Order: sequence, then C-alpha cells, then structure tokens
Amino acid sequence: MKTILMVAEKPSLAQSIAKILSRGNMSSRKGLNGACSVHEYTGSFIGQSAHFKMTSVCGHVMTLDFIGKYNSWDKVDPAELFSKAPTEKKEANPKLTMVKFLQVEGRGCDCIVLWLDCDKEGENICFEVLDAVLPVMNKPRSTERTIYRAKFSSITDTDICNAMNHLGEPNRNEALSVDARQELDLRIGCAFTRFQTKYFQGKYGNLDSSLISFGPCQTPTLGFCVERHDKIQSFKPETYWVLQAKVNPEKESSLTLDWDRVRVFDREIAQMFLNITKIAKEAKVESVSKKEKVKQRPLALNTVEMLRVASAALGMGPQHAMQIAERLYTQGYISYPRTETTHYPENFDLKGCLRQQANNPYWAETVKALLSEGINRPRKGHDAGDHPPITPMRAATEAELGGDGWRLYEYITRHFIATVSADCKYLQTTISFSIGPERFTCIGKVVTSPGFTEIMPWHSIPLEESLPHCEKGDLFPIGEIKLLEKQTSPPDYLTEAELITLMEKHGIDAELVLPTIRSAVEKQLNLIALGKANYHQVLEHTLDIFKRKFHYFVDSIAGMDELMEVSFSPLAATGKPLSRCGKCHRFMKYIQAKPSRLHCSHCDDTYSLPQNGTIKLYKELRCPLDDFELVLWSSGSRGKSYPLCPYCYNHPPFRDMKKGMGCNECTHPTCQHSLSMLGIGQCVECENGVLVLDSTSGPKWKMACNKCNVIVHFFENAHKVRVSPETCDLCDAALVDVDFNKAKSPLPGDETQHSGCIFCDPVFQDLVELKHAAMRHPMHRGGQGKRQGRGRGKGRRPGGRLNPKKPKDKMAALAAYFV
Repeated sequence: MKTILMVAEKPSLAQSIAKILSRGNMSSRKGLNGACSVHEYTGSFIGQSAHFKMTSVCGHVMTLDFIGKYNSWDKVDPAELFSKAPTEKKEANPKLTMVKFLQVEGRGCDCIVLWLDCDKEGENICFEVLDAVLPVMNKPRSTERTIYRAKFSSITDTDICNAMNHLGEPNRNEALSVDARQELDLRIGCAFTRFQTKYFQGKYGNLDSSLISFGPCQTPTLGFCVERHDKIQSFKPETYWVLQAKVNPEKESSLTLDWDRVRVFDREIAQMFLNITKIAKEAKVESVSKKEKVKQRPLALNTVEMLRVASAALGMGPQHAMQIAERLYTQGYISYPRTETTHYPENFDLKGCLRQQANNPYWAETVKALLSEGINRPRKGHDAGDHPPITPMRAATEAELGGDGWRLYEYITRHFIATVSADCKYLQTTISFSIGPERFTCIGKVVTSPGFTEIMPWHSIPLEESLPHCEKGDLFPIGEIKLLEKQTSPPDYLTEAELITLMEKHGIDAELVLPTIRSAVEKQLNLIALGKANYHQVLEHTLDIFKRKFHYFVDSIAGMDELMEVSFSPLAATGKPLSRCGKCHRFMKYIQAKPSRLHCSHCDDTYSLPQNGTIKLYKELRCPLDDFELVLWSSGSRGKSYPLCPYCYNHPPFRDMKKGMGCNECTHPTCQHSLSMLGIGQCVECENGVLVLDSTSGPKWKMACNKCNVIVHFFENAHKVRVSPETCDLCDAALVDVDFNKAKSPLPGDETQHSGCIFCDPVFQDLVELKHAAMRHPMHRGGQGKRQGRGRGKGRRPGGRLNPKKPKDKMAALAAYFV
C-alpha cells in the first residue's frame, strides 16, 4: 500500500479537503510544530489502495533575505544590494519549524499531492514544499511519477473530487515569476529604504525618521494620494453663476429647469442673461423626446470589485475584507476570492449555484422566478485565465456567518444573482424649453422593468419629480427665474474605493497594488510565468533599470532635501537643551521625535539614544572618559532604567562593548555608574545577563538584568543600598550593604544595617521579589560570548555565577522570587 502525502496552504483548508475526500472517515492528530494537524485515512489512488496523510503549511515556508553581512546598514553601500549582495532562502517563521515538520510527515511517503492555492504564490509554495520533502520521500522506480498538483477553485464536494480525479503538475514558470518578484522587492526596497533613512535620519528634528520606507509596490501607489493632495492644496476656487428657472405646469406644482449653458464665470454676462429671460412671462416647449434606456447588469465579480465595494459600501478595509473572503472560501461558502476574471466559462454550472440560494428568505422569491423563467447569460467580461469569478458555492444564513462574514457573503450572493438577472430598463423623457433666447431642459425617468435592481436595490433608478404631459408649442407660466452664485471646489481626498479603482485603471493586480512602472515590471513577470521570458534575464534587466534610478536618486537628493526643508525643521532649530557636550561643554538639545536623539549644534554632532522610553538628565554627573553629561533612560516606574553616556552609547570605549550599550553594560573598572561597580550577580533567567543595581530607584529599590526584562525589587524603604566590594562565598555574587531608617527597618532586633548576599542570606530572603519588566526595550537583547564580570573585588568570578550546589534554603529563596 502506497503512502500519499497531501499538503494544503492552511490548516483549515487541509481539514475541509480531507473531510470531503475521506467522506468524514478520518483520524486527526497534531503535528510536531503544534500549528498544523495531520488527517489520515485509507482510500484509492490511481487505481491502487493507499494510505493518505493530509496536512498543511501556514503560507510561505521560506522567505528571501540577504546573507549575514549584507544585513548591516552601516557596513554595506546600499548600491551593492542591486547585484553584489548574495541572497538566501530562510524559513519564513522559524518558530513553526515547518521544514522539519514536513520532513517528519514526508519521510517514507511514495507520492505527494499539492493542494496549495491555485495562483502564482501557491505554485511558488508548491516548490518550497517539494524542496523540503523530496529528499526524505521514497525514491521512485525509474520513470514512476510521484509529484501531483490539484487544481480547484472552491471547497465543494464536486470541485475537490474533480480536482483529485484530474491531477496535474506544479508550474515551475509561475513559481519562478514569484521568485523574481520577491528578489526585486527585496533588493529595490532595501536599497532605497536604507539610503533615504540614513540620509534624512539626522537632518530634521520634527520628522519621524526612524525608518523612511520605500516599497516597489506601496511607494508608487502613494503617488496617487500625493497627486490628489497637491491638487487640493493648489486649488484656487472660482466664482461662477447659474441661471435657474422654475415653471408652473399646474397651479400648485412647479418644475425646476436646468440651463443649457450650465454656468458662466462673468457676473455681468450672467446678469445680462437674467435680464433677457426676465422679460418673458412664459416658457415654451420646444421639443419632447422619449427614449427607452438600459442600465446593464454587473459583470461577474472579481477581487478588485469585491474590495472596492467592501471599502465603499460595507466599511471594510481591503485587508480585512480579504481575510473574511478567504475564511468564507476555506469553509466552502464561496469560490476562490483571488481572481482577475469577470467572465464565466461556458461550462460553468450557473443554475446549480443559483439553486443553492432558492430557500434564503432574503432573495428566495427572485431566485425562484429566475429558475422558472430562465436565467440570462452573464455579460461577457475579461477572462484572465486564472479562476472563475467570485461566486457563492453553498447556502448560508446570517446566524451561521454573523457580522462582517454575513455582510460580505450577502453582497457576493446578491452580485451573483444580479449577473444572471435581466438588465434594468427605464423610459427617459427629455423636455426642452425656451425662455426668451435661452434654452432650458428637464429630464424624467420612469422604470419599466427593474431587472437586476430588485436584488441590488442600491443600483435602482432614483425617483425623480414627475414630468407633465405636454407637446411641442405648449406654454407654461414662469414661477421664478434667478441667478445662483456658486464656487468651484477642489476634489476630495481619495477614498480606499477610489484608490482601488485607480489601480485597476492602470492595469494593476489588486494583490500587488502597483502603479505605472511596477505595472511594466509585472508584464515582464507574467512573461516568466507563461514561459515566454527568461527568469535571469528579466531579473538582471529590471535590476539594472532600478539601479540607474537609484543612482539618479542619490545624485538628486539635494532637490528632495529642499522639498523636505519646506515642511520640517533642521535639528539645530528643534528640541530643548538637556545635557552638556563633552567636547564644547555647551548644552546639547534633546529631540523627542522618533528616533529620539541629542544634537550639539556647535559641534554639529548627533547622538542616538535608546528608544521607547523617557530621557532626562542624570544628576549632572559626567562620564570619566569623555566628560559628556550622563542621561537616564527609563521605561516607566514599573520598568527598568539605566544611565548612559551619549558619546559612549554611540562610540563604545572598550573592545568588549557594542554600540548601544548603557552604563549598566560598561566595563570601566572604577566608574561609579558602571557594571563593574553596580553589578551584583548572574541573572536568574537569561544566560548572559547580569543583575545591576538601579541606584536611582530608592526608596523602592530594584536591580535589573542588563540583557533581558527581569527586574528584582528589594529592600523597600531602605535609606541606602550599596554594592559591596566583597563577594558571597557560596555563589560569588556581590554582597549588598543595606541601611534602613530606624522607624521602618524590617531587620530583626531593631537593627538598621545589614550586609549579605541577596541570593543566600536568610535575613534578605523575604525582602526580595522578582518580576518581569513592564516593557522590553530593543536594546535589552541577549548577548553573545563570555559574560562580562563586574571587574573589581578580590577573587570575584566573572558575572557572579551561582553555585550549582546551593543549599535547599537557597533554592526555596530563588523559587520565591518568581511571582
């Protein structure tokens, strides 16, 4: 009996497909990564009995990145990222251990069936899965086929069984087109982002320049929004005048007429037309025309239209709407929601889909009438060759789906019913009047056959005032004629729906949201997918174009600088004085806008600071190495804090220090603020951290790990806490000298002073409490290599490593630290 491994794109999809193929007769278990289940059953595969194992991935297995050294912003010229920097595939989510999971499940399997989503991304994931499992699968005999691809557009019994009976092969060319796009996005996005972030980061005080991102997709799309913003900002309103007339067909009714000239921009001319028409007492009917008109039913629904409507009418952002659509798809309620096609294939079972909706109270009457009278063939749309339009695949109720799920499903269903309904027909009557030499018009519409607007009432022909029955030559008394003064107005800012429409107009795939230049790149990528273009040639050609653009951008950056100066203030003009520069002894300014930093306008130097906390002056104390005034970083009263020298933080003074270290990691042997003087012992949780006394924390004293987010609270209300030069005989941690106020001393026998080890001393056991910091700062990272000791004290071992043979009372004390 052969063993067949089947892999879907998501866990929920795997379960749905396995239920259909096994007819519910399957067993399920969790995979080793905890995220993906494995569903097993026996059945038939190409005429032979087989054991099936259906599981899934969680989207992409691998991601593309630069190799190690090219991820350093400081050591690599961004221009090198276009060609010189090698890339490698890494696990997209290392925590999922997806490669190991696939290999465990694939070991010993004879064949693999790939049930990944049927689009280019899905094809790419197919080959990521194959790269993982083929090495551990059983080797085929000679030319025996072992790799199969299932093609499907919905999770229905019919579609899934049909896909299983007509298995194909994964498309290498489509996968390569995704590889090309990933590499282009990585190289182009990183090169531009690194350059412009580094260039602007230290220039403007009120610019959040922690990251000025450039994306080959989103940045050009932003151009649509900027263009509209510029139009609004530069718009100058103009005054114009409109001539409005009202006639009275009957005694108690009036009819408003539209001026054929529409409007004029000259007040005197407008007044002249008013004077001419005011002479007339009656309006004469010059012509009456009636014309039957048609409002066409919608094209079948594709992704772009679904997202546009979700944004404009349902109040859902595109990402949220797409998540809901994918959930409806995996649950079998709708067909695959990522499609560019608006044309149903000739063999599509439209009646079958329609019958599914015959019992829903919201549209049952309309559906039954269509089935009885005969459906209309949907309009001929665009066939992109990917998936059928988005279609409801089974009936659902509001109780089943609830909330946004139901609202999106309801729209998709109504849209589908509308595509097989009749067009809306109406009679349009146009009456032309003359008042003196000027012509006026009024238009009325009467619906003769509502057609699809019954199921999509928001598309109904609006009710208008009824027009009188009249013929050419009839006269109507004029009720009123006047001038209306108005002003031109700027366009509104783009809505999400309008932006999606603009993207579609420019030939942009909804999933990529790309503008003109990206659209040209997409055409090249599509040629790779079709096997009509060479992967390497397209990649090399496109990167060469963007490399030229990059160099032009670098050469022209001064022009961009001029534009930035209009909106943002230079560093020297922003911030508030905080601490003195060690070079010129003038005050440096603290700039709070991200990334927060200190700037010395006299020396024209900028110093980075730790982020996501508060910065204040640290007692006007100075660094003994460079004479810079120290500052104190704090994450809040419940978090950790430490002093730092702005210069040392940016220019590490010792070989064992890295950029971005504070005084709590400094190995200066005698500085009163350094790790050497304030370090107490090894962190009780992490491998490389040292617990350091926070000398500013009294009277609620604490020490904090200089690597991880562990905080130890101790000796509350103590008058003084000092780190002693002596060490503990049991664990080598530094002893601590504590001096309590007499009125609040917790020490036995009215004592106020005690010296001991916080880990081993029984007197201190009840006065120590370990907690985790309220927030974790990016600089609180786990270090590498040897632990750095406190650097002073006779016989002290680096880091104060705890004695593994500690007594039981010490173990109990340590256990009590965890709360």
